[in-house]
Amino acid sequence: MRDLEEGLWWNAGMRDVAALLLHLARLPPDGVLLDVGCGSGQTMTWFERGHPGWRTVGIDVATEGLAAARARGVNAVARASALELPFRSESVDLVITLDVLQHVPLRGGDAKALAEIARVLKPGGYVFVRTNAQAFPHTPDDLAFQFHKYQPEELNAKLAAAGLRVIRLSRVNAVLGLAEIPRELRVRKQEHSYHGILAEPRTASRLSSRLKRGWLRWEGWVVRRGGRWPLGRTIVALCQRYGAGPRGDH
Repeated sequence: MRDLEEGLWWNAGMRDVAALLLHLARLPPDGVLLDVGCGSGQTMTWFERGHPGWRTVGIDVATEGLAAARARGVNAVARASALELPFRSESVDLVITLDVLQHVPLRGGDAKALAEIARVLKPGGYVFVRTNAQAFPHTPDDLAFQFHKYQPEELNAKLAAAGLRVIRLSRVNAVLGLAEIPRELRVRKQEHSYHGILAEPRTASRLSSRLKRGWLRWEGWVVRRGGRWPLGRTIVALCQRYGAGPRGDH
């Protein structure tokens, strides 16, 4: 997973999308980032390179990911659940959570996780969310593996219900994601809709990888400018926690 996160064009392109949207937050020179579902710590390392004055901490339920993070020198990580964050209320300036919401327990787990994120955020703090989008073919919830795909309207409503003001929310991976349709059609014939991620990085030419990454970045630029993609197998959202006053003040 660490190799995938570091080297694959998709991950690099999605980091570009995150950077474009986080630019809208106009983050201060220092603060505290919490990575909910930090895995091997790659996102924390990436964020620190662009924001050297910030302190980063991460949590994950997978001990393998935490071990991989510590092996790379990312030590501010701990085993904990997104449903019960071990942090004081209003103690974090920014939360990033990537591909976590679709894996929390169905029937309310995502609402609980978002409520916890809102709780630990300082008033006016930001959260960047990335999760799976429902696309073609339609994928039902997988009860065995607790796997869910979102419609943008559904995610927007759940973010708002948690007390988060949605600044940008859109599908991305709009065009390149079309290549996933044949695999998704094959998966439909199997017992479960969730089958994990690629076990090994796929080799691709440098030119192909640059072009694909560049396309994802352009999609992110459109979202940053206020556009919304009608297609896409991923949803990204930048939100802000409402302050202590009435919501209309923020």
